[in-house]
Amino acid sequence: MNIVCTGSIAYDYLMSFPGYFRDHILPDRLDTISLSFLVDSMIRQRGGTAPNIAYTLALLGLHPRLVGTAGEDFGEYGEWLETQGIDTSGVKIIPGKYTASFFANTDLANAQIASFYTGAMANASELSIYDLTDPKPDLVVISPNDPTAMDKYARECHELGIRYLYDPSQQLVRMRADEIRAGVEGAHALFINEYEFELLQKHTGLTPSQVLAKVDFMVVTCGECGAQVYVKDRMYSIPAVPPSQIADPTGVGDAFRGGFLTGYRLKMDWDVCGRMGALAATYCLENRGTQNHRYTPAEFAARYVQTFGEQAALERLVNQETIIQ
Repeated sequence: MNIVCTGSIAYDYLMSFPGYFRDHILPDRLDTISLSFLVDSMIRQRGGTAPNIAYTLALLGLHPRLVGTAGEDFGEYGEWLETQGIDTSGVKIIPGKYTASFFANTDLANAQIASFYTGAMANASELSIYDLTDPKPDLVVISPNDPTAMDKYARECHELGIRYLYDPSQQLVRMRADEIRAGVEGAHALFINEYEFELLQKHTGLTPSQVLAKVDFMVVTCGECGAQVYVKDRMYSIPAVPPSQIADPTGVGDAFRGGFLTGYRLKMDWDVCGRMGALAATYCLENRGTQNHRYTPAEFAARYVQTFGEQAALERLVNQETIIQ
């Protein structure tokens, strides 16, 4: 399966606040809120939804294509992604712009306040799924990106008969209701967290059963409560994998998607796909930054067996070189 990952390409600026945001928010003064948090540390990391997902796919032995727009400062980042097994030939460099930037401040409860600078991502609609040939994608991941680009990619996938996984996530607050509805209606699958799923229903007027009727499957992530995988009239409850430590929650959802999609690519059972997603998410949670966790497929499989006790479940992952042509 030739998987193309579209979405934001960004640098993450991750900060830590040694307290709790909730202690400084006055509910009766939200209309005049004015806060500044003095942070203890800040680091710059490689990030963006599309390369985050692609990174986990590559760790697990797949060779995804990254498609998106980046700034003139992308050179070293792109070279590094190539060394990880990610095809970056679909990345367009926008002259005179910086790569998009994500600024996240995390408190002691792992609550986050974040801002996102668009940068070169604003040019993502200049790319087209029609240009993705040699080979034609089997599956396109449409993750948070410039809203116009997301709408365009969904329409083009539909016109070309290419299956796509729709992951509007953070961009639900910027997209029009008709764009969200169209994205869902043409999708092969929907990935979303529980809060965003409520937001999607509010914006589109669709009920959960109506959403499920439009996609082949849907995955709703629920943080520390795990995830729910819906396949038509059946639901698989996926537990979260306990972390050895909690370093930073940024990128955990992207890692889940990469783990799940690897299982899906290898034709695993639905519950195994979900557990692979949960384990990939925990690996990310245990490290600061979205692309700093590392493991081989064999190491991943060993921890999966240790966690879930299914000795034969991931044989296809370890032996996938005999499966993937």
